Order: sequence, then structure tokens, then C-alpha cells
Amino acid sequence: MMEPVHFVVASDFDQTLSFNDSGVVLSQLIGASGFEEKVAGLARSNLVHQGGELAYLLRHDPEFRAVRREHLIEAGRRVRLKQDIPHLVDVLQKGIPGCRFSFFVISAAPREVICAALEGVVPEDHIFGTELEFDAVSGEVTAVTHVPAGYGKVAVLENLEARVGSRPEHTIYVGDGSSDVHVMLHVNNRDGFTIAVSENRHLARIARRTMLSDSALSVMVPILAHVAGWSSTRIRELFATYGLTLQDWERARTDKVTLREMPALLRAESA
Repeated sequence: MMEPVHFVVASDFDQTLSFNDSGVVLSQLIGASGFEEKVAGLARSNLVHQGGELAYLLRHDPEFRAVRREHLIEAGRRVRLKQDIPHLVDVLQKGIPGCRFSFFVISAAPREVICAALEGVVPEDHIFGTELEFDAVSGEVTAVTHVPAGYGKVAVLENLEARVGSRPEHTIYVGDGSSDVHVMLHVNNRDGFTIAVSENRHLARIARRTMLSDSALSVMVPILAHVAGWSSTRIRELFATYGLTLQDWERARTDKVTLREMPALLRAESA
């Protein structure tokens, strides 16, 4: 019997697995003003990699210097996550005939935020975010030791491929914005598969597929269809086992998917 093909599936966090930016949630929590304007200003200045703006503010902005570890954890708990993340993780953990998956989250958001948001769903050793050091007495952020933004995401991804022993062409990356451009180009150049979950114009020309949905499980549609070669009927049957049905599947280069819970009777029949 042939060994199943091992795929690395890596996902961004902010606005990929969540609906809002963790920096916005954190700024609201501590009462900081003008977060989006500050981020836009940093982007125009090219002072930091796109995606690394919050890390810069945590060290250099007077308002954000008030942030402590407990603020990051609380911000993570307040982040509004997309639906069905546990289902997505479950499908990937179980694998499918001929394929097995290792799922990781790679984001420039502080690691404390992501771990708190995904607690009990994604193991902490599968989460890679901005690493911070804190003063033992005051609790203030004293250093930013690692920021997975820009080419930093590429480095993390290559380390993960080596860690699990997968081939570059068996890497799948999911992202939403300009900070994912470098890593998506890298994955595409090595014949991997990229999925955008927004209509960001920078990603539209890069991602192999674009998937628009409120459900995190929706990214399995292009993975199953284009990577595993599944038919739409087989994909629908898999979703049905989770009590979900595909509605409004508008198939173009951009797939728009709505997932709804099945009526209890249909759910029982498909179990």
C-alpha cells in the first residue's frame, strides 16, 4: 500500500481565521486611538514589513507600551473567529484517502493572542506568531524577538516543511492580505497551492484560488477539488457528515460558499 501524500497546510490568522484584526481588538481593549491610521502610516513609510505594524507599535508607540501579557490574552479571547474552525482542524487531522495533513497557523499577530483565540482547537506548538519578551517586574514588552511577516513567514514555512518531512509542492497556504504576498509567491514558485480568503487586489493575481465564506471549513472546497481531485458530490457528502450543507456555491476563479446547518432529520440520515 502506498504511503499517503503528506501536505503542510498553513494559515494566516487575522481576517483569515478571524473576522477582525487582533490589533484593532487590542487597541479597543486598552483604549488606544488611531490604530488603523498608525498602521497605514507605517505601511506608507516602509519602516516595517506589512503585517508587522502591531509589533512595532508595541515597542515604540506610547499608548501601546501599556500592553501587558494579560491584555494580549484577553484580546485573543475577544477576537471574533470564523465559523467551523474546529471542523476544519478535525478534517485535516483525520486526513482523507491518499492524503494526510499537518495544520499550522503562521501570523504576525502576537502569539499570545492567537493561542488564546484558538485555545483547545489548535495545539500551541502548531502556532507561530510574533514572539515578545516581557519585563519580569513591570510586565512591559521589552523586546520583539521574532515577527513572522513578509519573508519571515517564508522562513517559518520552510522550517515546518523540514520538520514534518513534506515536499515543497505539497504545501498549501491560506491568507487574506498584502502581508501574505511574499509567502504565496514562494509557495506558487515551488508548485504548491495558495488560497486567498479575501478579494484583496494584490492576492487576486497570485492565489491559485479565492474562497469567500464566513466558514473556515470552506477552504477545504478548493483543497479537495483541486488538490485531491474530489467531485462536488463527494465534497458535499463530507460536509454533510459535519451537519453542514453547501449553499450558493458560485464557481468561478473565486468560489463563494455559504454553509448552513442541516435540519436534524437530514443530519441523522447522513451520519
